[in-house]
Amino acid sequence: MARNTSLYFRIVEGRNLPAKDVSGTSDPYCIVKVDNEVVARTATVWKNLNPFWGEEYTLHLPMGFHSLSFHVMDEDTIGHDDVIGKITLTKEAIGSQAKGLDSWLNLTRVDPNEEVQGEIRLSLVLLKHSEKISLRCQVIEARDLAPRDTSGTSDPFARVIFNNHSAETSIIKKTRFPHWGETLELELDPEELCEEGPFTVEVWDWDMVGKNDFLGKVEIPSACLHKSPHLEGWFRLLPLGNNEVDAGGKLGALRLKVRLVEDRILPSVYYTPLIDLLVESVISPTDVEETSALTMLEEVTTVESRQDVAMTLVKIYLGQGLVVPFLDYLNTREVNHTTDPNTLFRSNSLASKAMEQFMKAVGMLYLHEVLKPIINRIFDEKKYIELDPCKIDLNRLRRISFKGGMSEAEVRDSSVEMLQIYLTSIIDSIVNSVDQCPPVMRVAFKQLHKRVEEQFTEPENEDVKYLAISGFFFLRFFAPAILTPKLFQLRDQHADTRTSRTLLLLAKALQSVGNLGLQLGHGKEQWMVPLHPIILRSVASVKDFLDKLIDIDHDTVSEVPQRAVFMPSVTVKEGYLQKYKTEGPQLLSRFAFKKRYFWLTSETLSYAKTSDWQVRSSIPIQCVCAVERVDENAFQQQNVMQVVTQDNDGQLHTIYIQCKNVNELNQWLSAIRKVSIYNERMLPSFHPGAHRSGKWTCCLQADRNVTGCSRTHSAVTLGDWSDPLDPDVETQTIYKQLLQGKDKLRKKYLEISEADQKSSNKEKRINSEGAQCNVKSKAGLSVPVRLLAVITDLEKAHNAFQRREKEDPNCVILNH
Repeated sequence: MARNTSLYFRIVEGRNLPAKDVSGTSDPYCIVKVDNEVVARTATVWKNLNPFWGEEYTLHLPMGFHSLSFHVMDEDTIGHDDVIGKITLTKEAIGSQAKGLDSWLNLTRVDPNEEVQGEIRLSLVLLKHSEKISLRCQVIEARDLAPRDTSGTSDPFARVIFNNHSAETSIIKKTRFPHWGETLELELDPEELCEEGPFTVEVWDWDMVGKNDFLGKVEIPSACLHKSPHLEGWFRLLPLGNNEVDAGGKLGALRLKVRLVEDRILPSVYYTPLIDLLVESVISPTDVEETSALTMLEEVTTVESRQDVAMTLVKIYLGQGLVVPFLDYLNTREVNHTTDPNTLFRSNSLASKAMEQFMKAVGMLYLHEVLKPIINRIFDEKKYIELDPCKIDLNRLRRISFKGGMSEAEVRDSSVEMLQIYLTSIIDSIVNSVDQCPPVMRVAFKQLHKRVEEQFTEPENEDVKYLAISGFFFLRFFAPAILTPKLFQLRDQHADTRTSRTLLLLAKALQSVGNLGLQLGHGKEQWMVPLHPIILRSVASVKDFLDKLIDIDHDTVSEVPQRAVFMPSVTVKEGYLQKYKTEGPQLLSRFAFKKRYFWLTSETLSYAKTSDWQVRSSIPIQCVCAVERVDENAFQQQNVMQVVTQDNDGQLHTIYIQCKNVNELNQWLSAIRKVSIYNERMLPSFHPGAHRSGKWTCCLQADRNVTGCSRTHSAVTLGDWSDPLDPDVETQTIYKQLLQGKDKLRKKYLEISEADQKSSNKEKRINSEGAQCNVKSKAGLSVPVRLLAVITDLEKAHNAFQRREKEDPNCVILNH
């Protein structure tokens, strides 16, 4: 049995933040930490005390976590950024909200004594002799301590305390991963053991000037020592516990949306019956109107969960090599149930959501190839564009332009000209992208075209077969990506106000193109009329593009099970990074990183001097055994990661790569971890530092081959379209949805269920070989009965595993 933990959070907005700048305002941004490790940074909203961010993230955390914190900072051009406040949510607090957290939360002050992290390894022995009692504590090592010094390290020492007795270890300078290996012994009186006080180990950062900084503590109740005279292991360091609650929200507040999804994943064999029923629904349906596992699932899928269910189903059928039959099954049902072609796929049905999620899953790289150049151009040029007379701000235009004042008519003419240029580039890029479009998308659209053409045969419905495809292709795929490029990973940050307006106007125009210009002039936005000619002129080329798009043979699509949503040769991520120069003379750290262009596929991580350089160096993904962050003090540089590989002789090799910011760092870490997640030789530990000047900068050990001093995070990834396919996790999601609607399904199909059960029992009584007959009768049961039986069996299996876990807390629970 395995555990799967996913954390969804959205930083919506802030309000009433305090002014930190002399101008009477602030430049706020948020840093998000999971157990004190930075996982995201929002954009800075300049000169605003009520900022809106609207940034959302998904994290897969197989090892679990303890706390999620949001630190609001004020960005300063000169000097260190100011701390405004923070919000910390424990895992228990998030998990207690079944539907997730969605509320305003007041910021609290940041107390250094509460900002602790890491673990300490101890061995405790209670020695009882005839005349004396002693408590022997071996302080072995610690890892991932909080950095308290400007160098990004600490000077830690440990102090053990029991009643009025105490002892200290030596101080180890400049490390967050100290190795003490010291034994401290406290001599106790017999009566002291009867007291309730805990045994405490505190870790401090020694400072030559001023008071020492607190790094965390471990408290072990004396009852535990009596029960187990010998305790040994890693213990999590905890804060002092002086949590300060900010009264009245003096530091402002954040609106957050947070949801925790924690599942116990059963062994694959338990999910096989449910997978079989899902496959059976699409592989050879005698009649799409008959009840199937998919139709029953749709009955119990809520509006809120429909998108998640659709994406999960897409992944399941991609993994089975049956995504085209799956989409064809849903689309055929949708088309058959639609009488008015104007309403076809206009609702958020399971078919509509499945097509939408399918395009994101298999077409994201294609979308990047088509749109990214023009999106980057729009962001770089930052043109002031406006068509709506009510929104044209001539005063603002004067502030952002060195030219003389422009009239409203001149602003409109200039805006129309720029929008025509941008829109022409977008349309040309799309209609010329037939060969770039993934074959599986083209085949899915071909099937959709066929079903619509068969249903709506009237001459007046000639365009419906085009509208069905363009409605998905333009209205649900390209237009949303243009409107919000960050959500489609086209940009690292959201657009500013001016660029957002340009993107909105382009998205509106492209929606009209997707509607083949049929609704032009019918809306309230008559100020869009100047763009109508270019929209109408593009209709013919769009239809021609759609005809070419579906001109493809089914045999070009592989229908074999797969593990990833992209093909091995496809570039998953690329861009310029800084690579550490290991060969030659050792330069100062800031000069040792050289700019290189990197490409990542599911087979190789390669790099060269430029994107068009002919000679590339490559690292096989199958050799990757760790992808981790590097401590800042290793090279005195931020946002550095390491890729550790192992050659055929078992030797480890490390490449150090620097990213431009923490978001880019997390994206590359996640991308490389995903393509290497099935590697068999992943390391359990690593060195977060570098081996320089004859020792590791993290743990100060001299041996280059010594075991790593920190745990690896090989399966901690950002959730997005490129998540590896995992049939067990995906089927568990479908089971949970069915379980919630189990009573509804049982009530609707109860009569059928009871009739089948009576028939089955009758056969059992007649046949003397009961076991054999039971197998025969089960094979003949209806789909609803079989699905309800599968739900019940999975429910029993989960309950059985939960009982085992309660009875034996030490039973092995793997991390999925």
